[in-house]
Amino acid sequence: MRPRLPAWTATLTWKSACFIVVMCCSLAAALGALVHVEVTRQTVATAREKALAKLNDASRAYEAGEALPPDSALDPVGLPPRLRALALSGHRGTVVDDYRDRPTMWAAAPADGRALATAIDYGQSARTISGLDNAIIGSSVLAIGGTLLVGAFAVTRVTRRLHQTATVARRITQGDLDARVGDPRTKDPSRHQDEVATVAGALDTMAGSLQAKLESERRFTADVAHELRTPLTGLHAASELLPEGRPTELVRERVRTMRQLTEDLLEISRLDSGSEVVETDLHQLGRLAGRVVRASGTQTQVVVVRDAHVETDRRRLERVLGNLVANAHKHGRAPVVLTVDGPVVTVRDHGDGFPDYLRAHGPQRFRSGGKGHGLGLTIAVGQAAAIGARLEFRAAEGGGAEAVLTLPGPVPAPPAEA
Repeated sequence: MRPRLPAWTATLTWKSACFIVVMCCSLAAALGALVHVEVTRQTVATAREKALAKLNDASRAYEAGEALPPDSALDPVGLPPRLRALALSGHRGTVVDDYRDRPTMWAAAPADGRALATAIDYGQSARTISGLDNAIIGSSVLAIGGTLLVGAFAVTRVTRRLHQTATVARRITQGDLDARVGDPRTKDPSRHQDEVATVAGALDTMAGSLQAKLESERRFTADVAHELRTPLTGLHAASELLPEGRPTELVRERVRTMRQLTEDLLEISRLDSGSEVVETDLHQLGRLAGRVVRASGTQTQVVVVRDAHVETDRRRLERVLGNLVANAHKHGRAPVVLTVDGPVVTVRDHGDGFPDYLRAHGPQRFRSGGKGHGLGLTIAVGQAAAIGARLEFRAAEGGGAEAVLTLPGPVPAPPAEA
């Protein structure tokens, strides 16, 4: 199994830093190698010329029968074997080797079947090359460090702007349509925009268009619901005057359905606008759930595993639980069980379960797996969000649908009255 890398290794800053370091190291290594090779070649060539010039002087002195120059001799001790073999074969040559723990440049030539050799000190040249190598390494480290700091500063400025843009995008996703990036580069047309500014400007434009469109749809929904309210009220009053009979019952049922749909549309419009005020108080969750079930008039079993006191808006919470219970009876099958376990309330039925789209994306308006308009669960999700709760839709073990409402953490129970 491939080891999992830490999360910070996936950041753009880390990747940019690695890229800068790799490129700087590669460039420094290439330039350092070129400089090292060239300087070494020139240093060795200079030392070789000196050694050969000294060897020429020794050869002339040997031929004239004069004393040989210092550090020159026939078959001297310490002459490298390969250079000796080269001289005995009738050729001249040079080689660098250690002699008495010091780097030495040897030069040798044939002399009456023997090797005439001379040596010069190569220590200074070796130290020059070593010092150059250390200077290359030191300057490369400093250059890499400086480039990394400058690059990290530049990349961090870009990533900070990207993080800001991503944060605004998440706020818009969560419903804050007033969120904007507000990059100053997008406000001045005379300034050239980079890619990040272009993305920020596009996001702000999209958020503005989305806000205008949603606000238009919300106003349209609210206006339609308000306009329908008055004629439906009159229609309801007129239906009460009709003579009793099956046609009258059908008319009254349709009128009730239309009135409920209108009220649901108005409630959704208020939730979309965020204009309602949440009024919280301390409530015992088990007792509140039992009251909701009794008010629904349904055969719903209430199981209190662990009761809790929660600080919430009672009206909104009752609306959420009432909608969940009604949905379970309308679209599921008995038995329907409402379970209270601390701040978690679960409503389960034993029907076919929630549709796949609903479990994956949540309820959608006017889309229902069966009869209905799909507004009940939409309102439940909106009211749950208003009181800071989380509503999830799952497939229950053993079949059926399971809606799980998780309220904010419970608070200590109030002291009992004396």
